[in-house]
Amino acid sequence: MKATIWHNPACGTSRKTLAILSETPGVDLTVVEYLKTPPTPAKLAQLYADAGMTPQAGLRLRGTDAEERGLPGADDATVLAAMAADPILIERPLVETDKGVALCRPQEKVLEIL
Repeated sequence: MKATIWHNPACGTSRKTLAILSETPGVDLTVVEYLKTPPTPAKLAQLYADAGMTPQAGLRLRGTDAEERGLPGADDATVLAAMAADPILIERPLVETDKGVALCRPQEKVLEIL
């Protein structure tokens, strides 16, 4: 099974999710450090749609200025553009597999798409 994790190595939950993926037999894993290589607004839109969530639900509020910028109440295009331009706004980790996409908080959520 192919799996892609949008990973932040400084995040404990992201590291734990990566460990689960790495230790699961049969997983062909791609790791994208999204702070270095941010996804496009279109890719983010696809990920959130496949996860059944809104871009606003994928906003990282803690440790960011998302609330001050009014992003939780902004339209999807504005949120997606802000995330692509400033990827610290993306809540992590996002994982995409053949079975779907999940925001893996807590990390055990990844098991639902393996």
